Amino acid sequence: MLSLIIFVPLVFALLMLFVPKTQERLLYGLAGIGTLIPFVLSLILAAQWTSAPVSTEPYAAGMRFVTHVPWIESIGVHYTLGVDGFAFTMILLSTLLFPLAVLASYKYINTRVKDYLILLLILATGTNGVFATLDFMLFYVFWEIVLLPMYFLIGIWGGERREYAAIKFFLYTLIGSTVMLVGAIYLYVRTGVGTFNLLQMAAETSALPIDGLTTFAFFALLVGFAIKVPMFPFHTWLPDAHVEAPTPISMLLAGILLKLGSYAMVRISHPLLPQVAAKYANLIFVFGVVGIIYAALAAMAQKDFKKQVAYSSVNHMGFFIMALAAASKLAAAGQPDLAQVALQGGYFVTIAHGLISPLFFFAVGMFYERTHTRDLTKLGGMFLTVPVISFATAFVAFANLGLPGLAGFIGEFISLTGSYPAFGLWVLVAGVGMVITAAWHLLTMRNVLLGEAKKEYAGLPDISWKEKLIFAPLSVLIVLFGVYPKPVLDLLSASVETLTQVMGLGGM
Repeated sequence: MLSLIIFVPLVFALLMLFVPKTQERLLYGLAGIGTLIPFVLSLILAAQWTSAPVSTEPYAAGMRFVTHVPWIESIGVHYTLGVDGFAFTMILLSTLLFPLAVLASYKYINTRVKDYLILLLILATGTNGVFATLDFMLFYVFWEIVLLPMYFLIGIWGGERREYAAIKFFLYTLIGSTVMLVGAIYLYVRTGVGTFNLLQMAAETSALPIDGLTTFAFFALLVGFAIKVPMFPFHTWLPDAHVEAPTPISMLLAGILLKLGSYAMVRISHPLLPQVAAKYANLIFVFGVVGIIYAALAAMAQKDFKKQVAYSSVNHMGFFIMALAAASKLAAAGQPDLAQVALQGGYFVTIAHGLISPLFFFAVGMFYERTHTRDLTKLGGMFLTVPVISFATAFVAFANLGLPGLAGFIGEFISLTGSYPAFGLWVLVAGVGMVITAAWHLLTMRNVLLGEAKKEYAGLPDISWKEKLIFAPLSVLIVLFGVYPKPVLDLLSASVETLTQVMGLGGM
């Protein structure tokens, strides 16, 4: 089933090669089916989750829906798939967002539609593959598959500075990927474990002494993933990529592509070298908190609506970095229960952000399609011009700033609560970031939504049925998980417990 979730989009991409480029409606239909099938399959797996057997094999211990096939046995590379709570929540999010991105692209992307949709489906294959694989080399293959489609999707269908943004994204990610690969190969050679299976490697690497080379290996992995998160100060590619990317690609970039980095940290860098993660937890915490404050201030200073929302992604992912550092420190100090709280909160932040941020970028896109500007100084009075779109934008803005009752609040609150035992009052600095974040959201809503209606925008069409179909599922989930987060927390609980046990090895 996991193989189908990964490769069905690729099969449809190959099928679309034989469809004439003039048949745009058929192409969109195939792309829609090719992304909906993985979503349906992921829902089937969700229904089977509690009854699915948990593997006890060393190559997939604690995983469900496992597939294990030899691939390159001479160096210990296998086609091994399996998911736990960390991976499965991301697969559910990914398979939900890709059909919505296809729908958002309909009648929005009008040039080279065939090429665009094929790249989108290849991107879906790479993304789903990253979350499902348990072998590092297979992980690396899927990780690199994600890079090329995104480069072209920004570079061909983006804004005026699309080539600059695409090249910057490509260089940052490629350099990070290369450094990451070097770190993993060093650990493979150092341990002599004879396999690239992530779980089996972790059993050996977690016992390595902390020296210069293991420290290098950890930070090589961490930097490769931090670029994708993006973690301060490796974030500078993100605002440019978001501003220039077309709206559906911004939705995917914020909603799921950034989560590749956060997922990789809990799957690879911290389980492989928990002893190094614990030693440098304070440093990682500093980067997380600085990112929260810096990104909030940077967002407040922006005049471009889309760039403002882009900086908010850096701000929110800083909470994940902070909570991950706290979990490492607490687990190494022999406090696994407290570590679990921090880790659960941090990962919930990534899930909530994956629901809220795509919706925020889509709201910005709706304004841009109608007004042809993202300049905050040129917008205003939208509640009187397009009231439904304005209400939807206000809803997602309140969710993004962390209003209680919506999904954004849950993760940040648990992250702060869980991080306090590790870092004490320093956690209040992150709280200041939340205040700044709330401030710029309120200022933006005042500038864009309130005030007198502008004459040049009179008669603009309000929300369409297509836009309602995109808003509805994400809005329902934002409210549902804000009021009742238990399903997500339960899904994560076993994985969180396992990872904190592994992190506890850093204190031995």
